[in-house]
Amino acid sequence: MIETVVCYLEKDDSFLMLYRNKKVNDINHGKWIGVGGHIEENESPEQAVKREVKEETNLDLLSCHKIGIILFKNENMIEKMHVFTSKEFKGLVGDCDEGELKWIKKEEMLHLSLWEGDRIFLPNLINGGPYFSYQLNYIQDHLVSYKSKNGF
Repeated sequence: MIETVVCYLEKDDSFLMLYRNKKVNDINHGKWIGVGGHIEENESPEQAVKREVKEETNLDLLSCHKIGIILFKNENMIEKMHVFTSKEFKGLVGDCDEGELKWIKKEEMLHLSLWEGDRIFLPNLINGGPYFSYQLNYIQDHLVSYKSKNGF
C-alpha cells in the first residue's frame, strides 16, 4: 500500500486545482486534481502535505485541516490518501512542472475533467461537510464501486 496526501487550498470561494498535462506517462494526465503527492519515509501526512504544497505551488501552508481519507483500490494497487484543506497560506503561486495551476470557483468544480471517484467526495469538500472516509474501487481506471467507510 502506498500513502499519499492531497490538499485543496481555498480562497475567494475557489480551490486551487492542478490540471495535469506536462508529465509523460502520467496516470492523472488530462485530469484536474488537488495538490499533493507521496508521503516519504519517516514523514507524517501533515509534513508531507506542507512539503508537497510548497513543491507544487511555491506556497507555504500556515495551517491545514485533515478532512478525510480515501482508500483507492485499482487492480493490484492500494493507495491510502489523506485529504486536507487550507485557507491559511502565504506566498505567490508559482509554476508547476506537473501541470497548470488555476483557481476554480466551487460551483465549477464538478464540471471539470475529474476522476470519477473525486465526484463522490468533492461535494462534501465544496459544501464544508464533516470528516469523511471512502473506499473507491477501480478497474482499468474506471470506478466500479464505492462505499463510505469508518475507522481508517
